[in-house]
This record gives sequence, structure tokens and C-alpha cells, in this order.
Amino acid sequence: MGKDAQRSPDGVREQPAGLHHLLASEEPATAMAIVEGLGLREPTPPQPRPRVLLNMVSTVDGRATLDGRSAPLSSIADRHLFRALRMSADCVMVGAGTVRTERYGRLIREPSARRARRERGLSEEPLACIVSGRLSLDAEVPLLADPDANVVIATSSAASVAGARAHVDYVRPSTDGVLDLGASLAELRARFAVELLLCEGGPHLASQLFAAGLVDELFITISPTLAGGEASGGEALRILAGPELQPPLPLELLGVLESASDLFLRYRIRTS
Repeated sequence: MGKDAQRSPDGVREQPAGLHHLLASEEPATAMAIVEGLGLREPTPPQPRPRVLLNMVSTVDGRATLDGRSAPLSSIADRHLFRALRMSADCVMVGAGTVRTERYGRLIREPSARRARRERGLSEEPLACIVSGRLSLDAEVPLLADPDANVVIATSSAASVAGARAHVDYVRPSTDGVLDLGASLAELRARFAVELLLCEGGPHLASQLFAAGLVDELFITISPTLAGGEASGGEALRILAGPELQPPLPLELLGVLESASDLFLRYRIRTS
């Protein structure tokens, strides 16, 4: 061992780790150009479910919302990256609570963006998938009230949303009355040709997906904000809400971007 070696908390002698400067001096690029360079639609090893990306925003101390909503944490650059990721996805999945709170509407509104997707061989708009175990959804949510929207609802309920003007399909795989997320993803791929799925939360759905081993990559924006509050408080949600992951999931850093003190991190979920 060299003279700089120190002991870890468990008493093992270890050499100092190398640290790297990540703030590069290269010219800035647009969110769309960056996402197009990530290779998100490149072929992946065969599996029964789509490739799943999770995109969330957080304060430096881990809060996923302020005053119950994520929008106050989102900067211009974050919103551009948010839209660019949607542009590559076959399907955008979101929990029912987030749909209600954030008042979700059509996923891609701009005609130019819809045309750009069509030119890339994609549908004009990603399929919208709402996860609602008990089907606690109001037909007046903008997404469900839009007659031009195509929505799939993943639920363990046998009921349907009364009065929805959107075109709505259902996937209902469940075990002992609990929605089976893995089977739901497999059905989205088999029935709706979903190869790349983008999940936008919220924290409860994100936690369930991680616990089931169903997330391939995490995109997280760290807002330069401190919020405080207890993690168990009603509005002080962290990006994962629910039981601790057992064991905790290790992540591999794939990329770092910075804009006006926002950090944009991309991780691969490491599996054994």
C-alpha cells in the first residue's frame, strides 16, 4: 500500500480514488441534439418488455415536488430535455396521481414536432399510459377529455372511466387483485408495439417499477434548490415513495450535463 492509502469504514486499506472534472468546455448543444445522440432506439438484447427510461426532477435534498407539484422545480433546460425524451418514446407512462396533480394533457402539441416524429418513422405522438390500480381517474382530466388522445390505462380494476372522450384501451394483468406492472409492460409491447417507454413518475410508480426490476435507465434533473421537509410528510415526497429497496440498486453514471446550475444526470441501472 502507498503512503496515501487509508482505511475504509470496515477497516480495509484502500488507495485514494481518482476524481474527474465533469464541467466540460465544449460548446453547448440543444436538448434535442443531445437526446438524438444517446442511441435510445438502438437495438437492445431481446426481452419481453419495452426498454424503460425513468425521467424525474429533484431538489438537491431529494424533494420531487414543491407545494405538491414538480413544475416549480423545472427550468427551461429541464423542460426542453423533458420534451426531447418524449420525442423519442413510443409510450409515456405516468401514475394516476401525477396525471391529476399536474393536469396532464396531450403529450406532443406542436405540429412541427408531430411531423418530425412521423418523418422518423414513429407515430405522431407517443401512446399515453396511465397507471391506476383502482381506476381513480376523472374523465375531465385534460388528457382523457381530449377526443384526439390515445390512452391506455393499466389497472387491476374491471371498471372503465365513464365519460372519457379520448380513445381509451385497458391492460388489466393482476395477481391477487394487485396490478402486475411487468405483465402490463409486456402487454404494451405485444399489443401496441411499444419498444421504448418513458416513465415520468410520480414517486410511487417509480418506486414500484424499481422494486420490480423494470427500469433500465434513470434520467434525473437536480434543481439547484434546497427545500427541506420530512420525507414522510404528505407533500415532501422524494423521487421514490414507498418501502426501501432491498437491496439498494447500484447505478452507473452514463452522462452529466449542466445548464444554469441545473445538473442533468443519466444513469444505467446495474443488475447482477
